[in-house]
Amino acid sequence: MGKKLFWDRVSPIYDLFETIYNRKVFTGTGSKVAELIDSSDNVLECACGTGAISIYIAQKCRKLVATDYAVGMLKQASKKCRMYSNASFQRADITNLKCKDEIFDKAVAGNVIHLLPEPDKALHELERVVKHGGKIIIPTYINMSRKTGKVAVKLIKLLGANFRMQFDLDSYKKFFADMGYKNVEYHVVNGRMPCAIAVIVKE
Repeated sequence: MGKKLFWDRVSPIYDLFETIYNRKVFTGTGSKVAELIDSSDNVLECACGTGAISIYIAQKCRKLVATDYAVGMLKQASKKCRMYSNASFQRADITNLKCKDEIFDKAVAGNVIHLLPEPDKALHELERVVKHGGKIIIPTYINMSRKTGKVAVKLIKLLGANFRMQFDLDSYKKFFADMGYKNVEYHVVNGRMPCAIAVIVKE
């Protein structure tokens, strides 16, 4: 089962699963990301999924361009954020963004790094499109931190998702250090499957 097919298939029920299983983290991550967004920001969001984080960003920023590779996810996100005229939605590949250098104040990529065969390409693209002094914000489930997270991942993998990496907080920090990023700020949203939010300032 291909990546696109799986995420298109689960898009209608994804929010229901997250809300039932991991509500505190599902909503808390969006709130925490929004705290890092300013009212003057032009924001790119990659792998927006069903818009769980998008809806919080749209309430804070000047403009949001939310992208995903799966059309089904984009439809759900667009519907969820239809009341926000500053948000637009389009299909895009996080490893090959079709936009100019340094045009966004912030870039957000939630719960996608661990799914990518070449996460370094995604990080380089996010860094490329963000202005100097801007921030790259990367929330990722640290499912190895708790037994409940490990169980959920086993279920999701059985359904067809492909987890290339799994993290706890220490290995998540090591991942960015190994990529050459220093002075990364981390925020953790705790719950059944916790989420660690890495915040990188482009120097």
